[in-house]
Amino acid sequence: MANITFVKEDKVVFAADGANLREKAVQNGVDLYTFRGKLTNCGGYGQCGTCIVEIVAGMENLSQPTPFEERKLKRKPDNYRLACQTLVNGAVTVKTKP
Repeated sequence: MANITFVKEDKVVFAADGANLREKAVQNGVDLYTFRGKLTNCGGYGQCGTCIVEIVAGMENLSQPTPFEERKLKRKPDNYRLACQTLVNGAVTVKTKP
């Protein structure tokens, strides 16, 4: 069992190991998207790059970045991930809309 803490929303979500970070956020009412992202997001298929989150703690409990993530986040800090491409395998603390 993994717990995901969303810092800005002051919310803790529980998920099974291997759960998709974007899906758990959406299921629990956590808004991942800026205004532009709300208009242009791909719905979690890993094609737009609008669901960027900052991992505050627990990076070791996440799946390895996908090649798409590496391309989209090339100029971003190392602790940024795309929520739709990230699987959670333990406790993690996330900051939305960095």
